[in-house]
Amino acid sequence: MRSLRTAPPLPLVFLLMTAGESVFVVVCGFSQNQLNPDYSGRVEFFTDDQKHFSLKLSEVMKKDEHQFCFRIITNVEKERWTGVPGVQLRVTELHVEAPEEVTEGQTADLTCKTTCSLTDPTFIWYKNGRPLTTKTIKNNQLHLQTVSSEDAGSYSCAVGGSQRLRSTAHNLRVRYPPKNISVSISPSGEIVEGSSMTLTCSSDGNPPVKNYTWFKGSTPVVEGKTYSIPNIRSEHSGEYTCQSRNDHGKRRSTAVYINVTCKLMLRYSVKFNRNSNTKILFFKFFICCRSSKEGLSEQKRQGTHKQTQGKYIINVKMVVG
Repeated sequence: MRSLRTAPPLPLVFLLMTAGESVFVVVCGFSQNQLNPDYSGRVEFFTDDQKHFSLKLSEVMKKDEHQFCFRIITNVEKERWTGVPGVQLRVTELHVEAPEEVTEGQTADLTCKTTCSLTDPTFIWYKNGRPLTTKTIKNNQLHLQTVSSEDAGSYSCAVGGSQRLRSTAHNLRVRYPPKNISVSISPSGEIVEGSSMTLTCSSDGNPPVKNYTWFKGSTPVVEGKTYSIPNIRSEHSGEYTCQSRNDHGKRRSTAVYINVTCKLMLRYSVKFNRNSNTKILFFKFFICCRSSKEGLSEQKRQGTHKQTQGKYIINVKMVVG
């Protein structure tokens, strides 16, 4: 019997000595020309001038734990031998015992276990391949106090002095409510009355966010990841937030302020004054902001105005010679 601790790549070599003329090796029912797919790329056969034959098994795994034997086949039909009972391979490996999934705010303990008899061992823990130095490690246990989403990842362990012989990685998932909620506006820049606008909500959560709700101020306006307004008006101005929800809670984004600016239209007409032989151009500026106080104050700075059917109108006369 032979016992090994797994580690990639760890070779296992069997040696056979024979004086036969025409000899090749069959190992546990598969030959050099017909390998078990599980051993593809991991098995090598060697021989030398003294008719010593050997097999090398690389990257030994736990599933390689069974009996290995050699079979000798000569040129003579009936002269075939199998070396039984062969070699019994026992593979010992480190493994991590831990919950598959925990909820943010809980505690979690990960335990590094092995069937090896170790004397006062020191255990080393790894997360995503990097050594852990900021977590609480006691004996063979890693303690995660008040788990957060940042604790999710792949954990493995090793024994001090044999760091290359790490355990199989264990993936720890963390459930948490939505976070990192943000709102983007398209198109960016000035939003003019009559144009279109789309708000998009993004967030991170596990499980993924189930639904989104848009608010204008404190009033819900629509459900969905995006909120589109095809023909925006001045009354759409205001603060908007997005609320994300999953199985573990709901959270809102910070508010974004939408300011709808006025649309300025210019109309003009031309009249001919026969007495003075001049052309007179009449301009009319229409600022279509039905509820914009800013539009009114702007017009006061420019000149006289009057309100007609919800529009501010300025008449400017220009004389062209």
